[in-house]
Amino acid sequence: MVLSSLAALAEPTRLEAMRLLEDGSEHCVCELMARLDATQSRMSRHMKVLKQAGLVTDRRDAQWVRYRLNPDMPAGIRAIVAAALAASADGERSAA
Repeated sequence: MVLSSLAALAEPTRLEAMRLLEDGSEHCVCELMARLDATQSRMSRHMKVLKQAGLVTDRRDAQWVRYRLNPDMPAGIRAIVAAALAASADGERSAA
């Protein structure tokens, strides 16, 4: 599970999706698309990878699919996610 989590987080769009989901609420694909400037098919593929890695869960709400961080994510994986998000944020700050 660690390797699939790292592989899922290695792609910038998926990492940014995780950053958006970090607020603890659910987000629909349409919102993620708009915030990350991605097409519906591209965003859905990215979210599928995150779901397969066990990082997010989804819930169907009529025609919408809503995603949130997996509340059952093991503590070690959650620490990896937090470290990846922190490292990414540090990299952005030093590039600015």
